[in-house]
Amino acid sequence: MTTIELKGMTWDHPRGYEPLAACSALWKQRTGVDIRWDRRSLQDFEAFPVDQLARQYDLIVIDHPHVGQVTREGCLLPFDEARLGSIARGSVGRSFPSYHWQGRQWALPIDAATQVLAWRPDRLEAAPSDWTQVLELARAGRVALPLRPPHSLMCLYTLCAQLGAPGRVEGPELFDVEIASEVCERLRQLIGLIDPKCLSQDPIAVFEDMARRDSRIDCVPLIYGYVNYAWQEFRPVRLGFADIPAFDGNGPRGSALGGTGIAVSARSAHAEAAFDFAVWVADAEAQRGPFAAAGGQPGHSAAWEDDAVNRSAGDFYRATRETLEGAWVRPRHDGYMNFQQAASLKLNAALRSDLPARAIVDILNTLFRESLSR
Repeated sequence: MTTIELKGMTWDHPRGYEPLAACSALWKQRTGVDIRWDRRSLQDFEAFPVDQLARQYDLIVIDHPHVGQVTREGCLLPFDEARLGSIARGSVGRSFPSYHWQGRQWALPIDAATQVLAWRPDRLEAAPSDWTQVLELARAGRVALPLRPPHSLMCLYTLCAQLGAPGRVEGPELFDVEIASEVCERLRQLIGLIDPKCLSQDPIAVFEDMARRDSRIDCVPLIYGYVNYAWQEFRPVRLGFADIPAFDGNGPRGSALGGTGIAVSARSAHAEAAFDFAVWVADAEAQRGPFAAAGGQPGHSAAWEDDAVNRSAGDFYRATRETLEGAWVRPRHDGYMNFQQAASLKLNAALRSDLPARAIVDILNTLFRESLSR
């Protein structure tokens, strides 16, 4: 019998690679199908064209804002939704529907994430619960915020939604001018209190800084959760995680959804074998078992509610569940990915200038209208 060999592409972090490698080894024992995984940087994951990856790989881990573009390009195969009932019912928050576009399911959530709060339990008695406490820590030099594009834009999204004005994904104006202007001023205030290097740091870089014993960072109010840093001995210091802090009295709603989904290339010579693995690795058995045990951050509620999974992760899942359940799904139309990159660069430059906040929002809304007309 000829062994089926599949190639997969994921992202280069223990959370992105090790659970897929572990699940693939188990899958080979069960089925004989051999899956080899390559890795790309977090920046590539957020921006690299999926169509180019689909020419080389059978399985591709993607971000949900790509679905409009990949639908037009025809580079992925849709899933048979008759096989997906357990995954759809078990999805945490809006992770499953975030990969549904124009009536088809283009990927399955294997990793659920959104912006949450990270803190140092060895220094703080409790996680800061509102922005007043965050600003007090920031004035003492104890706060960081990942702002490397696109994460500055994600912070703007989250805070606007938390104030009751989530981005209008259908347009024509993405942002409510009044609320987004207020949020820009708040972000500008916080940026003035934190290390300027945050403007060039993604979440992984901030976590690596924060998890050093001599780090000055005690709190990061908005950062995509990484369960690995909640493990004992993953890094010198174990980090704590919590729901995002209240903002002007508003609770943990509207955080910009992240996470990843597994998709099948339209150019795969073994599409059925690829679909079989994708459905298995996204469902409860794998998610609660080998996927979580190998350092994954599952997208299925069976793992998020599991006592053993939570115990090994310092209650990461229970501590951030409310924020994830209330997360907001970013725009996904064809043209959005170019907007996300351009808008993030404009936002970073503007927040370091004296440009009025309303003018910043006008620039972003203009870029969004242009992205819709593509």
